[in-house]
Amino acid sequence: MTSPLPFLPFALPEIGEEEIAEVVDTLRSGWITTGPKARRFEDDFTAFLNSHLVPRGEGGGEDRAPLESIAVNSATAGLHLALEAIGVGPGDEVITTTHTFTATAEVARYLGADVVLVDIDPATMNIDPRAVEAAVTSRTKAIIPVHYAGLAADMQALLAIAHRHGLRVVEDAAHALPTTCGGKLVGTLASDATVFSFYANKTITTGEGGMLVTRDAALAKRARVMRLHGMSRDAFDRFTATVPSWAYEIVAPGFKYNLTDIAAALGLQQLRRLEAFQRRRETIAAQYDEAFAGLPLVVPPRPAPGDRHSWHLYVVRLGDDAPLPRDRFIERMFEAGIGCSVHYIPLHLHPYWRDRYGLAAAQFPHSQHAYERMVTLPLYTRMSDADVRRICRAVRTLLCP
Repeated sequence: MTSPLPFLPFALPEIGEEEIAEVVDTLRSGWITTGPKARRFEDDFTAFLNSHLVPRGEGGGEDRAPLESIAVNSATAGLHLALEAIGVGPGDEVITTTHTFTATAEVARYLGADVVLVDIDPATMNIDPRAVEAAVTSRTKAIIPVHYAGLAADMQALLAIAHRHGLRVVEDAAHALPTTCGGKLVGTLASDATVFSFYANKTITTGEGGMLVTRDAALAKRARVMRLHGMSRDAFDRFTATVPSWAYEIVAPGFKYNLTDIAAALGLQQLRRLEAFQRRRETIAAQYDEAFAGLPLVVPPRPAPGDRHSWHLYVVRLGDDAPLPRDRFIERMFEAGIGCSVHYIPLHLHPYWRDRYGLAAAQFPHSQHAYERMVTLPLYTRMSDADVRRICRAVRTLLCP
């Protein structure tokens, strides 16, 4: 029977009057594609990251080269630009987790490289560093760790592997704003590049969009050129010059990956609310943890002491003793007016990846086991405490019949 209560979706963005006013200001300005708002968003994002750097002399030193932020129209675009800039190409291999969305892996295929998928750590759901090291070959060029659901991957171990084997590291941080790892904000670690997502259901949103962050000046320069058709100068620079300057050169066959000012306007205001958003997500996750104690399920892992989880997703895994299987659980939640999802159908189960690389579920036992039992519950800042209690009651009712 369908619930008489309003449907609670899996995710909703929180857009306030400040975002609306910023977008209206952009529309009235006459500059709606990549321009001053996109530049401001990049600068504000860099400033946010810099505000979390550990000063040298206090165990820091990661701030020796300045961070640069490059706004793009999706995290997929950012990952593609980062791999292209570090020279990934035909004959290379890129290692990543099977337990991710296809975008993480497909960007390597754009460049003609092969993807090597590895299993997850069953406790954290993140890529297993031991599996990564076992997968390294003479063809390996890069590792793409994914900070699953907003919990940091074991970057200390992964960066050590990369250092030993001379590999590049590009973090897929689509879930990880503002996640910390070893007391440092993701985006300020020692990887070659970090890419964030601002898709509609992420911790902040621009509708569609992303940010590539790096300390590598050459990588940043290449990404900026390739972001907009391989042009030596972008439109904003050419059209706002103090003297007429219409000339440009195409220096490479680039892409169309720029973020518009309309989208950046949303990002400017969303970034200001990020800390408040994270606190609300943390509160909801804690309410879930408390409500689900003693149920036949596994709640998401907590971060290491002193670190922060972004709580982009709240993923539970039903126990073997749960009274109903995962798919039926999701159906019953829907009947109760509550939207759920599954993150993710592992890549080894999708026809393209399975068939291209001859993959089988038995190669990825931890990801497969988790997938068959996992459910992502709603977690978004617009949820009221009453909404949270309703979801908790529905879960308890289904698992304690």
